[in-house]
Amino acid sequence: MARDPNIPDAFDVYTLVVLRRPADAPDLSEAELDALQARHLAYRADLRRRGILVVNGPFDRQSDESYRGMSIFACDPDEAARLSDDDPSVIAGRLAYDVMEWWVASDSLAFPKAGGPVGDRRSMPDD
Repeated sequence: MARDPNIPDAFDVYTLVVLRRPADAPDLSEAELDALQARHLAYRADLRRRGILVVNGPFDRQSDESYRGMSIFACDPDEAARLSDDDPSVIAGRLAYDVMEWWVASDSLAFPKAGGPVGDRRSMPDD
């Protein structure tokens, strides 16, 4: 069977983590939330300084208010999950996460502030 011309020859595969607010998130006082948010942001900033977290940020307008933000990691999905487990907001139960690989046509995205490679170059497997 001929290759579909709409499928790129190569893909860059990125590890994404989507943060979401679980339905059973504990209620915390404003002071507790502020302190937890500060620890969450400090943890994420440390991952960025170490070159593990390439980009991240919160969502604003979205169809599902439980989604809180997204990150692209410069590691495999298992390591991204392990690191996400250590996020203070995840530990506190205020955030949960989903980890996935995101395949985009090669050279579609650039991360000029990344200190090294971000994704893996792959070809679509033959079925």
